[in-house]
Amino acid sequence: MTLSIALSGAVIGMMIGGTLGLLAGTAGGRIDALVMALVDIQIAVPFTLVALLAVSVFGSDLQVLIIVLGIAYWEQYARIIRGEVLKLREMPFIEASRAAGASPLRIALRHIVPNVISPLVVMFTLNFSNIVLLESSLSFLGLGLRPPTATLGSMVGIGRDYMHTAPWIVAAPALLILSITFVVQMLGDRLRDRMDVRLRDR
Repeated sequence: MTLSIALSGAVIGMMIGGTLGLLAGTAGGRIDALVMALVDIQIAVPFTLVALLAVSVFGSDLQVLIIVLGIAYWEQYARIIRGEVLKLREMPFIEASRAAGASPLRIALRHIVPNVISPLVVMFTLNFSNIVLLESSLSFLGLGLRPPTATLGSMVGIGRDYMHTAPWIVAAPALLILSITFVVQMLGDRLRDRMDVRLRDR
């Protein structure tokens, strides 16, 4: 359940942040300023407190938890993708596409998106691990899914009452959380190397 929630939240955050970052980088002007203002607001407010407030107000249903986790780190995607797009806009092959009469949509889909997949994958793996930890923290505090649905964080929270007599009850889910974050990071490095169009010919 922890993996399902974290995966859903990470995908939602990637879609929101990636779309807004691509839009800000390609459109520029007021759209860029608006997106960056939203990013600054998201960064300025500690999201853990926002998540605690949202779960307390709207409940800890599965859909609410996924939405809350989905908007957790979208600003990181937006900042990175916007920076990559701004850098790619000045590249010679983009200028050549414009000179050939390619539309902005074609340039974005044909030339820009393939070149931002690599940083997107790396950021996805980083945020997936962060969302696993955030969901585990909420469940540990009793603000995650209600029993009898089990998550890694709730297992750690319940097991803390048995630390003196049966420490493995806490150690097992805690080590699993650590293992998940480590494996996802390694997988992200492999996917980055495979999907980076700049490394395919090397």
